[in-house]
Amino acid sequence: MQPGRVVEEFPAPEFRGAQRQALADIQAAFDAGNDVVLVRAPTGSGKSLLARAIMGCARRAADADPSDAVGAYYTTPQVSQLDDVAADDLLEEFKLIRGKSNYTCILPGEEATPVDRAPCARERGYDCAVKHRCPYFADRAIASSRAFAAMTLAYFMRTAGSEVFRKRDVCVIDEAHGLAEWAEMYATIDLDEQRVPVWEDVRVPSGLDGDPERTADFADHLQGVCEGVKDELLGQDELTTEAVARRDRLQELIAELDWFIEDYRDPESATTWVVDADEEGVTIKPMDPERYLSHTVWDRANKHALLSATILNKAAFCRSVGLDPSTVALVDVEHTFPVANRPLYDVTQGKMTYENRAQTLPKLADTVVRVMATHPDEKGIVHAHSYDIAEKLAARLADAGVGDRVRTHDADTRDAELERWKAIDDPEVFVAVKMEEALDLAHDLGRWQVLCKAPFLNTNDSRVAARLADGQWAWYYRTALQTIIQACGRVVRAPDDYGATYIADSSVLDVFERARGDMPPWFAAQVDAMTTPDLAEPDPAAALGETTAGVEQVEAATRSTDTGGRGSTGETQPDRTASRDDRDSEGSPVADVWNTE
Repeated sequence: MQPGRVVEEFPAPEFRGAQRQALADIQAAFDAGNDVVLVRAPTGSGKSLLARAIMGCARRAADADPSDAVGAYYTTPQVSQLDDVAADDLLEEFKLIRGKSNYTCILPGEEATPVDRAPCARERGYDCAVKHRCPYFADRAIASSRAFAAMTLAYFMRTAGSEVFRKRDVCVIDEAHGLAEWAEMYATIDLDEQRVPVWEDVRVPSGLDGDPERTADFADHLQGVCEGVKDELLGQDELTTEAVARRDRLQELIAELDWFIEDYRDPESATTWVVDADEEGVTIKPMDPERYLSHTVWDRANKHALLSATILNKAAFCRSVGLDPSTVALVDVEHTFPVANRPLYDVTQGKMTYENRAQTLPKLADTVVRVMATHPDEKGIVHAHSYDIAEKLAARLADAGVGDRVRTHDADTRDAELERWKAIDDPEVFVAVKMEEALDLAHDLGRWQVLCKAPFLNTNDSRVAARLADGQWAWYYRTALQTIIQACGRVVRAPDDYGATYIADSSVLDVFERARGDMPPWFAAQVDAMTTPDLAEPDPAAALGETTAGVEQVEAATRSTDTGGRGSTGETQPDRTASRDDRDSEGSPVADVWNTE
């Protein structure tokens, strides 16, 4: 790696904000001999451009010996982030590769067939005459030969050990704050009727819950059954698409079980395995899967750069992903968006924990109506945290007479409804679940948002329970703060953009207090400037934009300060009248955005 090239490799014609200083700090961090550099860059820093500059420092083939690793990888857990990279003209040197299921066959009669179900996957020894033109294999060949290959983290991890995507000189991971959680989820093994093709052929012993030793014995037995059925399928000359899917799942499952059995029985492994089991199935989960990340991430490049706005605690992050902090540097990038353009407003109505939700939700719905009336001509998003809260809140908004302005979604319509909402000009309100990350609502796409609930992890999850039993409460609140900071960046995406964030759950204030030491300075300034606004009255007509009452309240709300509270910046707020499961979590904080490609 040649860090001295980082400035000349920056792809944009000019620097903006703190980019020039960020590159200098990144160069210094690598020049100091660090193997990994964490770049804590807030929203709008141009992380993808910084990533490209870092990748440009990778060893080039012309300067390398045949055995040297050359080139760079770009990877991100967020599919939408990869899509943004693909659409950016400044990143045209990135060659994207996606999983087989994202490509269709080009053979006559197979044009609608995904490549992973095409004749080459169905027929043993199939010799495809047009493989050189197959969109998947063509993209894979190009990506493997180009200096810069880009892919999702799921695909990147799956190609560990591949002869095609070998070790490179540099690897950049964007949106890397959840790397440990992504690895834990990716390495989790779910065994049930839907995920195990031979489920009816095995007997699940009782008493596996909480017992990884007995579960490893069961995994041994299940692996043997899977091997037998897989070998039968491999012996057939031709398979149906259903049989192909069965074969592929068996192969994946065998590899997953093998990893668990080997890792669990290795006395040198630092991974702790927890097991949840009931009459419906078994879930095997790793905690702090250092060995898994070593194989799938750290062994894939000589140097790594990890970018995110919310790598909040260097030492804790390094522990969670198996890095030695002495070989890791943290670079902080200055936030250049004025605090006045990204205000937080305290409209808390009580706690939204499961025990208090019934009392708080009616007041929260009333507050949302008031916020809608304060922003009658502006689009906004309400982060509901769970589908249970979203459903109950939407029902109350409908009862309040403002349902015509509200859009909702379920797990199946999530992406489609989001795109429809973004495409319209009407000031609709989107009640959303798990959209605190990787969502760009620049300018009039979103001028305000409401955080309905502190995004705590589910304490019923065995991994969370185990960590809390070990006293890791700082981790618990830090993880919630991480999601809150991510959410606060959804509606302010550029220095000249502005958007208001309303905090409706008083538990969020608890997070601010308990995790204060882990706040980046730029977010601490945002919290210190938080005020209590003078919202419009909960008038349905105003909330629907049918009167001018809400418009008259907007300037008052944005000027409002709470002199007895958390202070104020003293700056003039922008004029916003100009433009038109049921417990505390739904499971993994990234379950709705995970896409294994």
